Amino acid sequence: MIRLHHVPGSRSMRVLWLLEELGLPCELRVWSLTDGGLRSAEFRALSPAGRVPALEIDGRAIFESGAIVQYLTEREGRLAPRPGEAGRPDFLEWVGFAETQANILQSLNIHHIFLRPDSARSVPLMRLDTRRLAVTAQVLQAHLAGQPTLLDGGFSAADCMMGFNIEALFRFLPAAEYPALSAYRDAMTARPAYRRAVARGGADSIYARDFYEVPDA
Repeated sequence: MIRLHHVPGSRSMRVLWLLEELGLPCELRVWSLTDGGLRSAEFRALSPAGRVPALEIDGRAIFESGAIVQYLTEREGRLAPRPGEAGRPDFLEWVGFAETQANILQSLNIHHIFLRPDSARSVPLMRLDTRRLAVTAQVLQAHLAGQPTLLDGGFSAADCMMGFNIEALFRFLPAAEYPALSAYRDAMTARPAYRRAVARGGADSIYARDFYEVPDA
């Protein structure tokens, strides 16, 4: 039995998507960001930082989406170069880069959406994080202008890690400035496994607007 602990629109979507790509059935336990459940002793026994995803599999719980993605691909022997193969460093780099980008997105989410009152927000930090996010988007734009997926060999679990980010990225950066990245987003969200994951796990539960401008100081 595989059980995924999930919040709609959160990083646990990466894992649900990958499970669908791998054809691995799972039980879904859905949590809320706002009711305190993620801070409960029950959940923190699975994920000590009180964050999704957590995956119960093979008699234990694994937390951190990057670790889960690596574990699943090694367990199943699919959707990632194997240790020792030529593409393995590229795979690991993109998995890590996706998490670097997700942490910038998290900071922007906190300032734009979760901090209250508005006076608690730091406009200079919002501007800085928007510039930092743009740097990551420029890297992806340059890379994906020459190929449709992160790895030369085609779709991989690194695309589950990164592809999840792009919808959120375009809440803060204009999609028109990144045509290759926009095309990548469209291709990833059109994948049948992605659509199954959204249908099962629920659409985004975080954003109330299509786009968030950095406010005036």
